[in-house]
Amino acid sequence: MISSRNARTIANLAIASALTILLAACSSMSLPSLSSSSAPEAEPGVAPDMPATVRADEIVGRWGLASFQNPNDRARTEAAARGQCKQPYVIGAGTSGGVVMHLADQATPQELRLKGSPSGKNYIGPPGPTPGEQDREIVSFDGRVLITRFIDKDAAVRYGNMVYVRCAPRA
Repeated sequence: MISSRNARTIANLAIASALTILLAACSSMSLPSLSSSSAPEAEPGVAPDMPATVRADEIVGRWGLASFQNPNDRARTEAAARGQCKQPYVIGAGTSGGVVMHLADQATPQELRLKGSPSGKNYIGPPGPTPGEQDREIVSFDGRVLITRFIDKDAAVRYGNMVYVRCAPRA
């Protein structure tokens, strides 16, 4: 038989255990706050697309194409690109406002977008984050000469700085 003294101790331990379990359950729950001291923080969203400072219609056309690795070869490469106008690289207008060009190592051209960035740089590439791995940075553009460089390190090493020189209109 349990004496009344032992029964009281067991009852106190049971109540203390029940209260501990109840408090632990309450602390793991998120209850609404009745105070208006702070608003919930908004989750960071995806940054809005920035327009490029170069428009698609500015680069649509026929271009002589060459590339260089060494910046000292730029003038020679521009002359070589001008000579390629006999077989020009054609940058077409896309159906949704982009340009039709090849991605690195792709045989079929596809529509790409011109994208801006907070740093002020412009990129050409598929939809997605800027700059994306398949994008190319527009290094310079003066309306007549366009120089781009792929973001992907491997493609940048293989292709170098791509020099596009606008071909004269067909007679």
